[in-house]
Amino acid sequence: MWNPIDALLGLFSLDIGIDLGTANTLVFVRGKGIVINEPSWVAIEKNSKRVLAIGAEAKEMVGRTPAGIVAIRPLRDGVISEFEVTQAMLDYFIKKAHEDLFVPFPRPRVVVGIPSGVTEVEKRAVYDAALAAGARAAFLIEEPMAAAIGAGLPIMESRGSMVVDIGGGTTEVAVFSLGGIVVSRSIRVAGDEMDEDIIQYVRQKYNLLIGERMAERVKIAIGSAYPLPEEKTMLLRGRNVVTGLPDAVEVSSIEIREALSGSVGIILDVIKETLDSTPPELIADLMETGICLAGGGSLLKGLAQRVSEETNMPAWVAPDSMTCVARGAGKVLEELDILQQVLTTPDRRGSSASPV
Repeated sequence: MWNPIDALLGLFSLDIGIDLGTANTLVFVRGKGIVINEPSWVAIEKNSKRVLAIGAEAKEMVGRTPAGIVAIRPLRDGVISEFEVTQAMLDYFIKKAHEDLFVPFPRPRVVVGIPSGVTEVEKRAVYDAALAAGARAAFLIEEPMAAAIGAGLPIMESRGSMVVDIGGGTTEVAVFSLGGIVVSRSIRVAGDEMDEDIIQYVRQKYNLLIGERMAERVKIAIGSAYPLPEEKTMLLRGRNVVTGLPDAVEVSSIEIREALSGSVGIILDVIKETLDSTPPELIADLMETGICLAGGGSLLKGLAQRVSEETNMPAWVAPDSMTCVARGAGKVLEELDILQQVLTTPDRRGSSASPV
């Protein structure tokens, strides 16, 4: 039912789409695009739990804090592990979006992307955190759906579309048709697992202990899922676990590809498993439209070629793949026909209820 007060508020308030990611949080504002893209890190005092820094400033403190301060990521595997810290982080990003755009009032409508495999309790935690952080109304959207919308896939049509969203904590694979998810899979293997693979590989082969940030840098610089036209090398610095002294070794992209093979193999297996459960008519569509790769993990060199080779289907990386979920979450507030089908809010009993 049309409410004149809500309509008036809508003229002045922001519609915000948030990709509340394990590694990065992105904020999309309708009419403005991506206004915030910062790491999902929060620095807090150990004893008082007082928040000291959020985002890029907090990430700079990782591994460098004194004993009384700790830098943490309040989300693990795509779900909230530290509710109060997540609330503080959401509050910071929502207020920052308002301040940057000089919009003092009223509170915004917020759409938050969540992994498709989360429980109702985890959904409720995200929903409550968004409201507590200052949202006028909060809605949830499954990340693969948001990624597909952000990538521009024709999910409302009868022909099939497929997206593989590889984030920091989770990989989401889904096949769409007629505005709904036909088949989906969610695994907690993604960018973080790849970083951990590199850390373990270097430690076992070279007795060198490196940090998460160094592992992420080498993954981005020379990591790959498919042989490169020209293999590269990179110098890794860390601590030798035998001598306890600083040390450095040069590793090749071939070695890093070997280190990443476990996680990449698991992602490929879940893609094949999803295809195996997909109706034949949709498989025929997918052989024409291909598989869309989204999320930061899709930027791993050669991943699209590897997926294409393993599935016998074309695979391609979405334009600006890191922002697909945030752009899709924001876009659904502009499309009322999509809004009715893909957004949910948890009811008081913990189940999902349609917001409209």
